[in-house]
Amino acid sequence: MRHIFVWDRQIPAPSHIGFPSEGETAMFRILKKRFFRDSLLSIALLSVIVALVLVPSQAMTGAKNGLALCCNVIVPSLFPFFVLSSLAVDLGLAAYLGHLLERVMRPLFRVSGSCAIAVVLGFVGGYPLGAKTALELYRQGLCSNVETERLLAFCNNSGPAFILGVVGAGIFGSGQIGLLLYASHCLASLMTGLLFRFYGHDTAPGAQVVHTKPIAATTVPAAFTGAVVRSFSSTLNICAFVIFFSAMLQLMTSCGVFSALARLLSLIGVSPQLAPQLVAGLLELTSGVSSLGGMSSSAGSISMAAFMLGWAGLSVHCQVLCFLIDSDISPRTYLLGKLMHGTISAFLTYFLATRLSL
Repeated sequence: MRHIFVWDRQIPAPSHIGFPSEGETAMFRILKKRFFRDSLLSIALLSVIVALVLVPSQAMTGAKNGLALCCNVIVPSLFPFFVLSSLAVDLGLAAYLGHLLERVMRPLFRVSGSCAIAVVLGFVGGYPLGAKTALELYRQGLCSNVETERLLAFCNNSGPAFILGVVGAGIFGSGQIGLLLYASHCLASLMTGLLFRFYGHDTAPGAQVVHTKPIAATTVPAAFTGAVVRSFSSTLNICAFVIFFSAMLQLMTSCGVFSALARLLSLIGVSPQLAPQLVAGLLELTSGVSSLGGMSSSAGSISMAAFMLGWAGLSVHCQVLCFLIDSDISPRTYLLGKLMHGTISAFLTYFLATRLSL
């Protein structure tokens, strides 16, 4: 029997899925072989090592930029939110809100009412606060495995400060564009959540998570100490990814990798002017949206920024996936949800931008 491999789990392939045989290309057949995939990965790793030896100053410059970003933006903005979100879950506030919002969250998104706090914090605090809060809820038993996977598909979003301040006013020089991007970002996230309500099956028909944890279920000093320690560890993990990706992006830029990837995208119909920006945005959000600053504020460039904000970039995905390492939560719904979020947001933004003549 054929199997589909999803990260470290092996599940049988459904019988209705067809696997291409005669009609598949030779390149696809080669890439399916593990030997060639491992060889490509080894070549890529060796290439990076050689580049680090030849132009170490570029990697150092990128790492310094990432470190400055962590000290000036990441730690001050995320760490307090991480502590407060952990306290809200540990002290039982999320369970209390779950009783109040069960009739809203359950019919709309098929998740428990406690999940509302992850959605709200995801919209307010930015990446990756929503995902971390969702995992905290799962750790406390306030939502099931399937509910957590549904929640991860749409709760991890960009905050208003980044979209309105950095992207809208800073990059495009327009508060209206910032409002348009944030509105489409939020709406696309909720639409993604509505679509993922059909994902998976509950443990029993109509089964709901029983919220038995009251307010102050643990002592305040214990909850505060645990929240600070866990939040600082999570913040350090995020900073590590930011510094690494900043170094790699600087190295890739100096070695012409971005230009090569942009040329490949232009061969499949992507505009040559937007291809380099799209490549940067797929890997790292801040670099991608910043590269749009030198372009005109057309509907195309604004909708591309919307896609980048919804997709969030590989750097953010690694930050989220590090929270999933020790859990049995599958990353499939999260990654598919971010792709859908970016696509829906781009279409909404393009539609609204052309109607509003921005």
